[in-house]
Amino acid sequence: WDGTLADTKQVILFSFHQALKKTVGLDETDEFIEHRIGVGAKETFKEILKAKGIGANPALIGKLVKIKTEVQIEKKGDVKLFPGSVALLESLNGRVKIGLASMNSREVICKMVEVLNVSKFFNIILTVDEVSKSKPDPEIFLKTAQDLGSMPERCVVVEDSIFGVKAAKAAGMGCVAVTQGAYSQVELKEANPDLIVSSLQDKKVILDFILN
Repeated sequence: WDGTLADTKQVILFSFHQALKKTVGLDETDEFIEHRIGVGAKETFKEILKAKGIGANPALIGKLVKIKTEVQIEKKGDVKLFPGSVALLESLNGRVKIGLASMNSREVICKMVEVLNVSKFFNIILTVDEVSKSKPDPEIFLKTAQDLGSMPERCVVVEDSIFGVKAAKAAGMGCVAVTQGAYSQVELKEANPDLIVSSLQDKKVILDFILN
């Protein structure tokens, strides 16, 4: 979702900054946060606090995540779908099973897909609330495949982060990497996706890979 179908970067950055300022009176650079989008807010906050020399107890992490979630939902109107997102989903609709697997919270994701009117495209939605391990661990993709009733080797993941690409490959799935997120083509290529595209508007190339 984040950085793949929806352009959520600025809202995510703002929500992290707000949570850090309100809770611990500190902040972190955009770059540090950007390059951790996709691993989950808990892990990102733990890394930030560790870098600042602050103990990351569960209560503090929970408070940070709660504020981040609230801010993201407040700013939902600022989130837009990337060009090509709906066209790709429409082309796949009814031809393959589609699962949305996100390391964002269920509360945020369900609100976003409702507001942007795309919930109808997803057979299932899995979020960080349903898994115990962060990407690059493949847990969320393997669980998504299981819930869809699909074999991992028959699945294709569309991702924008190196963590997501690594998780897809570790799951034994095909992977399309999109360079519209925080990572460059060079960085994504090092994670070894099967296909790299500049945007979801490269629909024909993506469909050929998924369907063939």
